[in-house]
Amino acid sequence: MQIQENISLRPYNTFGIDTKARYFASFSDTDELEETLNFKLQTSNLILGGGSNILFTKDFDGLVLKNEIKGIAELHEDSEYVYVKAGAGENWHQFVQHCIQRNWAGIENLSLIPGNVGASPMQNIGAYGVEIDDVFWDLEAYHIQERKIVTFTRSDCEFGYRESVFKRKYKDQFVILNVTYQLRKKPRFNTSYGAINQELDRMGVGELSIKSISDAVINIRTSKLPNPKELGNAGSFFKNPAVDTVTFNVLQSKFENIVGYPTADGSVKLAAGWLIEQCGWKGFRKGDAGCHARQALVLVNYGNATGKEIYQLSDEILQSVKEKFGVTMEREVNII
Repeated sequence: MQIQENISLRPYNTFGIDTKARYFASFSDTDELEETLNFKLQTSNLILGGGSNILFTKDFDGLVLKNEIKGIAELHEDSEYVYVKAGAGENWHQFVQHCIQRNWAGIENLSLIPGNVGASPMQNIGAYGVEIDDVFWDLEAYHIQERKIVTFTRSDCEFGYRESVFKRKYKDQFVILNVTYQLRKKPRFNTSYGAINQELDRMGVGELSIKSISDAVINIRTSKLPNPKELGNAGSFFKNPAVDTVTFNVLQSKFENIVGYPTADGSVKLAAGWLIEQCGWKGFRKGDAGCHARQALVLVNYGNATGKEIYQLSDEILQSVKEKFGVTMEREVNII
């Protein structure tokens, strides 16, 4: 175990925000995690994975723990499914590609989402008609205070839109160690989002496969979203807000081109990117903080923006959407 002091977190967050951690350490198994937690019992802890869904607005006066638990294992299979366990520190996109190479289906639509495996159930990540909730089996997490490993099933996680118990009810209480996914041996292709079908046509795909769907998703994401290695960002900064049908009809009478998608619970999910764009933010830049020119949902750091500057920009965007549409949006990114 090596505890470092006053370490810059710039390399550990995809926004590239240059804040410092008072203490910093990494762990690759439960024993190392326990040993590290014992170092400063009175110090607040922050568990860091890929750093792709976090905005640091200040230095962290505590212990930042980098989760580097690796390993991918096929646990067992039945007639329909294969059950695959991955360490929380595995890179998410590399894990998706690992599964595609073995024709394990279900997460191909989630290709190129930044971050690590451990964040997938925490955020209930989703894209192009698929969420982790659709393929999740269980996970093991370490209870920081009680010093024990707890297994969480799908119902235990209480998944919602970009939500789970780890974001609210059990926030900062557990460290996710590994996740097991229930993947299909015979694919059920999900091309419900029109952009996928359009890209498949453009690619000239004749016979559909999970590899071709993954390739289409990668092409779409690459064309719309900036690479964090080239331009600091955390992907979609805001959640798509949901309204009831009455509210949507009122909005539609005022803004006939408003984008909305009916959901299973009877509400209508609005396209946050469209709302932000209508308020004139797309392509906006103030200093090194900005709103991406091709995707209004993405806030970016053009070089040396501070976390406070990014946060202030997000605040102004939220206020303007509220004023124009009467809709309250939420940030998807975790603010520290």
